[in-house]
Amino acid sequence: MPANILVCVKQVMDPETPMSQFKIDSATRKVLDPQGIPPVLNGFDENAMEAALRLKENDGATVSVVSIGSSFVMDVIKKPLSMGADELTLLQDAVFDGMDAFGTAKSLASAIQKMGEFDLILCGRQASDFDQAQVPLGIAEILGVPCITMASDVQIIDGKVRVERKLPDGYEVLEAALPAVVTVSNELAPVRYPTLRNIMQASRKQPNSLGLDDIGLDTNDLNGGLEIRDLYIPISDVVCEFIEGDDDEDAGRKLALKLREAKLI
Repeated sequence: MPANILVCVKQVMDPETPMSQFKIDSATRKVLDPQGIPPVLNGFDENAMEAALRLKENDGATVSVVSIGSSFVMDVIKKPLSMGADELTLLQDAVFDGMDAFGTAKSLASAIQKMGEFDLILCGRQASDFDQAQVPLGIAEILGVPCITMASDVQIIDGKVRVERKLPDGYEVLEAALPAVVTVSNELAPVRYPTLRNIMQASRKQPNSLGLDDIGLDTNDLNGGLEIRDLYIPISDVVCEFIEGDDDEDAGRKLALKLREAKLI
């Protein structure tokens, strides 16, 4: 029987945003959206999408996508549909803005339970904004299912998920009973480009929309106890000194003398 696969994706600030455009509101301790630079789909989540679509092509799986936030750019968040996903559900509510990893995992897990039964939940290894990699583990814990991280290949065989994971000197193969959560690494690349036909079809599809009430939660359920005390851009005051000499050997001797004076060698 074809598997039901759910992919969790996130809309994030473009990682290629120039530092000159990166601003923080010190009063609210939030990153400001850069002017003129649209957000993107988290790159690691695209790897998870690719893993899901390969299972769809090989095994006839159904691929659903879910995302959580307070404001979405439709051209961005619909990319999974243009890649080949079957449906998209958006958890959209003002309360979802600025939640910690616990609140995000709790909301997604509750939405997953409302949406139906899934054999496999795929997530990117981490999000490129805060790089915490906590939400997938939280989803698995709340749902009471196993979690395998950092997959470079994902297969469903005999009612189990089989994952290949890269190691510095080779790879390892892990298996878990379904349902399960798997996080996918960028080592699964390459990620397919959306086709023109799929882009046109995605433009006509309307995502399902769920609010906090729809998933059976209230604001008290989302408090994980994490408080951001400060958020700032580190100030770099490193001074670089160039050691010059008559030739390379002379410069090397002067460098060695400087390092000895600083008691570094």
